[in-house]
Amino acid sequence: MTGRIEIRDLRAFGVHGVLDHERERAQPFSVDVDASLDVSSAAESDALGDTVDYGALASAVAAVVRETSFALLEALAAAIARRVLAEDSRVTRVEVVVRKVRPPVAVDVGSVGVRVVDVRRA
Repeated sequence: MTGRIEIRDLRAFGVHGVLDHERERAQPFSVDVDASLDVSSAAESDALGDTVDYGALASAVAAVVRETSFALLEALAAAIARRVLAEDSRVTRVEVVVRKVRPPVAVDVGSVGVRVVDVRRA
């Protein structure tokens, strides 16, 4: 039985961006993560040890946003995807959306973002 762990709108501050003023201080980012895995053992046992701990995943994702710095959202999203795959070998596929909540654009937008997908290689 396949399933996925979903983290929605994780908020963390980080220093990411191309423009000088974006690199001077932390700004808010929003992250969504879909981590695919086999959930059959967890569905049967009802035990946390048989699944991926979404709390641990959320902490790992927030750490990437806070502790790294990238010019592009694509690079940040890819780093998050790699971290999620590294956190638990049961994750077989990960989709990450990173949104800049206060983007430096001349029009009124709620956010701008990118979406990346990565899969575990054998």
